[in-house]
Amino acid sequence: MKIGYRTLKTATGTPIAIWLAQLLQLQNFVSAGIIALLCIQPTRKRSMLTSWHRFGACLLAMLFSFAVFETIGFHPLAIGILLVLFIPTTVLLKLTPGIVTSSVIILHLYSSGEITFSLLVNEFFLIVIGIGTALLLNLYMPSLDNNLVDLQEKVEDNFRTILKEIAIYLREGRETWTGKELTETDELLNKAERLVARDIENHLLRDKHTFFDYFIMRRKQFELLRRMLPLVSQMDRLYEQNYRMANFFDELAEAVHPGNTAKLHLETLRELRKTFDKDDLPKTRIEFETRANLFRLLYEIEQYLVLKKTFKPSDV
Repeated sequence: MKIGYRTLKTATGTPIAIWLAQLLQLQNFVSAGIIALLCIQPTRKRSMLTSWHRFGACLLAMLFSFAVFETIGFHPLAIGILLVLFIPTTVLLKLTPGIVTSSVIILHLYSSGEITFSLLVNEFFLIVIGIGTALLLNLYMPSLDNNLVDLQEKVEDNFRTILKEIAIYLREGRETWTGKELTETDELLNKAERLVARDIENHLLRDKHTFFDYFIMRRKQFELLRRMLPLVSQMDRLYEQNYRMANFFDELAEAVHPGNTAKLHLETLRELRKTFDKDDLPKTRIEFETRANLFRLLYEIEQYLVLKKTFKPSDV
């Protein structure tokens, strides 16, 4: 069983908030723990937003409770009327996530049977302690850089495998590859994109990430690799051009890394295209179809390399 940072923060923050509220001899001190529990979020930005929503909604709940209960009285019907007025207001003010927390405050005030200044102060301190504890704990967020570097290496390993398998098929015409790297790579890229988005939210003054452009580039390259596979699978007859293309894919497989070597390979690709243009014309329909697929494959791999050329490796 793996225990995450958010679980540890929740398990730490909830009793601390209750202890502080109890230390100040506040009524309903357990509610401070509930508020802290609700405010602990996976990212700093989300924690700040959640805290603001709950703080604003709680203050609004105190205002509405005083107005409704003191006007209508402490009757169950008053709670219904209060919620009919309160909930649309929170939606209008974009404080909807704070409705659950503020409902706790409303019920506290209702159960008291009388709203006094000291009771409102009590509720205010419960809110401040609960939200404050959560915010302090959320100041620390573990770095995700090591996780992203690990994902980067795994994605590149899978790219190498895919390119080498294409080379094997072009050279030998045999299909023994299971293709599991395709599913793995898609999952790795999805995970990386989620982690990058999460890490951006952990930095309140930054909306860009060192790995953001890298994984966007790899995602686009991966889509191109998937488009190449049907073309390759149609070339089950071996011709001289297949061997040249296979050697080129072997070179590409060896060059998969964060550094930028695309310019060199683009030049090699242009030379390869020139040699294809000088070859004798196809003599059979199958050879013609194979040559056509090779030219389409050249175009796809050119797009693959252009994506890498426009990427700045210094960003990673």
